[in-house]
Amino acid sequence: MKRIINYIWPVLLCFGIGFAASRLQSESMMEWYPNLNKSALTPPNIAFPIAWSVIYLLMGLSLGRVLNRGDKKSAVIWMVQLVFNFLWSILFFTMRMPFWGFIDILLLDASVVYFMISVSKKDKPSLYMFIPYILWLVIATYLNGYILINN
Repeated sequence: MKRIINYIWPVLLCFGIGFAASRLQSESMMEWYPNLNKSALTPPNIAFPIAWSVIYLLMGLSLGRVLNRGDKKSAVIWMVQLVFNFLWSILFFTMRMPFWGFIDILLLDASVVYFMISVSKKDKPSLYMFIPYILWLVIATYLNGYILINN
């Protein structure tokens, strides 16, 4: 039973963090973000909840595997990246600070890569579950940088 719970609570945590971030950034998404000069490569708005739903599910399942293996170091790195993930929404959207969002997303990128390296030899599925996340973050980092430079 504990092994199953180790999958359930991380998935719920990820979706809870995502929900909280979306609530905190909703005003900014209506009033501030639409008026920014954005890259032509910005995905349509519908892509964001779809992508994040898949990413949050995979993130949670990845932590479940890490917990079930007893890999405390990788679990701590996973938690650190989740903090940076949440902070980015606060810095970029809620506080409307693209510069600090950019600093945060670079730290997020680094922590996600560090997590991927930490599990690469011990648990390939956990590594693979983070590939969509890092690919999305590459796009998000570019978009954040574009907004920072062009607004």
